[in-house]
Amino acid sequence: MGCQYFEPTDNGANSFTVAMPKLTFGRGSLAEVGERAKALGFKKVVLFTDAMLESGPIVEIVRQSLKQQSIEFSIFSDIRIEPDDDCVMEAASMLKDAGSDGIISVGGGSVIDTAKGALLVAQHGGHIRDYFAAPIGSGKPVPGPVLPHIACATTSGTGSECTSITVIRINELDTKFVVASPHLLATQAIVDPQCCDSLPGNVVASTGFDLLCHALECYTARAYTKHLEVKDPNARQLIQGSNPFSDLSAQKALEIAGEYLVRGVADNSDREARDNLMWGATLAGIAFGNSGTHLPHAMSYGITHLMKDITTDGYPVSSPFIPHGISVIVSAPAIFNYTADAAPERHLEGAAFLSADAKGATKDEAGEVLSKRLIELMRETHIPNGLSGVGFDQSHVKALAESSFRQQRAIANAPRDSILVDLENMYNGALSYW
Repeated sequence: MGCQYFEPTDNGANSFTVAMPKLTFGRGSLAEVGERAKALGFKKVVLFTDAMLESGPIVEIVRQSLKQQSIEFSIFSDIRIEPDDDCVMEAASMLKDAGSDGIISVGGGSVIDTAKGALLVAQHGGHIRDYFAAPIGSGKPVPGPVLPHIACATTSGTGSECTSITVIRINELDTKFVVASPHLLATQAIVDPQCCDSLPGNVVASTGFDLLCHALECYTARAYTKHLEVKDPNARQLIQGSNPFSDLSAQKALEIAGEYLVRGVADNSDREARDNLMWGATLAGIAFGNSGTHLPHAMSYGITHLMKDITTDGYPVSSPFIPHGISVIVSAPAIFNYTADAAPERHLEGAAFLSADAKGATKDEAGEVLSKRLIELMRETHIPNGLSGVGFDQSHVKALAESSFRQQRAIANAPRDSILVDLENMYNGALSYW
């Protein structure tokens, strides 16, 4: 691995912090929810899920597990894909009135992120927007702990069960932003690969590219030593730049994506591939939960902000809608071609982890090698051909860049500095690849 941590910088951090929930992984582990809730002292909980899962077998496993332990529960399922601030406030009101000992979330990133936001508002008051960084919000810090949370992932992508962030769309701005605090980290995470057995291939492709980009962005992020030191250790965020711990999880997640993504998309009976992708998503969540993402995620928010008249097969969501993983990957080859100049060794290593033929490649070729491998994986899994494949053309580039440039936390975590025109150039490079 290219080492980037042992050259201290002026005013840079000289330590990093690692945190993650107690993690249980394996087929059948979802049935353990009741026993784990009982061990935490839960007698009454709110179960967060979405309307599609609520009446299905996955949530039924959790219901029965809670009943077996005589734990009372109420359900909040009015959660949209890509949750918004109205949804969070409604959930917080319900949670506050419920008088529960804790919560259980069962779903993908939308469900788990809604649960985190609701926990924050129910415990500490105000509006969720208060906790977004200025100028989007009031910049109010999360003042302390929230109720215990058992997060149960049902998709192989977001890794939200292992992160301390919640991503919420602000309706007034029609754009997603992030609230981050170690207090939002779930108490326990349960990851049961059987939840992904029935997912369509295109859903696995989207979530798989989300895990891939989580890991690749972590591995190529600006080193924690190059971020400003936070004097108060209790105020230190886990979104802190790349570090040796996140590197380990990110590397394995990339190797899994390189070996199993195409297989998992092509065949939903390939249990080896699907189980490994679930594990890879969790590893990538652990990685970016302790380092943060950078430009591919920052620039995805401009795409989902400005998307028009587009839907995606397999998702029961009205237009406009582009799945998160697709919004991230369509610009990624152009982005990594740009960022490679600042950390070529890291980009070459990332390409190699993804099973690219990087043998003999020079530092000057790092961006091209990595970009080529990403494009290969996109084509093999039938991902849209860049921005043009999701309804954008050159006339949209300036607006896309202006929208995404507000995501300064993620932009600052990239290995290479970017100004507005750099984002425009990357979007231009991402219009099409083949």
